[in-house]
Amino acid sequence: MIASHSSFAIQTLALNQKFDHFEAVKDLHLNVPTGSFFGFLGPNGAGKSTTIKMLTGLLRPSSGKILIFGQDLQQADVRLKQKMGVVPEKLHLFEQLSALEYLEFSGTMYGVNPLDIPQRSHELLSLMDLEAKQNQPLADYSHGMRKKIALAAALIHEPRLLFLDEPFEGLDVVSARTLQHLLKNLTQKGMTIFLTSHILEIVEKLCDHVAMIQNGQLVMSASMATLTQSGSLESQFLDYMGQQTGESQLSWLT
Repeated sequence: MIASHSSFAIQTLALNQKFDHFEAVKDLHLNVPTGSFFGFLGPNGAGKSTTIKMLTGLLRPSSGKILIFGQDLQQADVRLKQKMGVVPEKLHLFEQLSALEYLEFSGTMYGVNPLDIPQRSHELLSLMDLEAKQNQPLADYSHGMRKKIALAAALIHEPRLLFLDEPFEGLDVVSARTLQHLLKNLTQKGMTIFLTSHILEIVEKLCDHVAMIQNGQLVMSASMATLTQSGSLESQFLDYMGQQTGESQLSWLT
């Protein structure tokens, strides 16, 4: 069981991010319960990836505060960041390394006991169905395979908080199903998962809490059970985003 010392894994207080005159995130207040599977939804350009970059310490907020397990992220030392795992939407891997070398590097970087790294690496490679290609350079991997090795690297140190930005993009059906089972088991063991995805069917199946953001502003946050009392997640998402589902057509195609 993953220990916890706060009822919230993530709290943001009046979080803002401005690029010149453009406000990417505006006065964001989030409360992510510890041990929850939290879905963070919004259309393209809504501010989801910018928010994740701030929550993981990759981008300093223009203003506001971020608390991770009750600790101020800006004031915390590296030990707090070692409790996180991150799979960003745009992967930045050391492509000259093989999958096995990359996991060994990641485990070392996160301070995993050197005696544990080989076993954890081989278990992760087996789970991701990458054993046969573990010695090939990552530059030769497909997009889906790169997603899987990025997730393996994010899990090797047994993080308490896992950030996933579009993790199912590019995965085949079998790999996506394996990943869903894995993530569900991780939350049952106490890990908190913060997920962004455009595949609403998977979000509805996995997440127990959900928040929606549009134009950098939070438009709703609730438990999945409460939200879907009035309809599917897709229908609720379209309602909150103000989208119409009527037919549209091109003038030259009739």
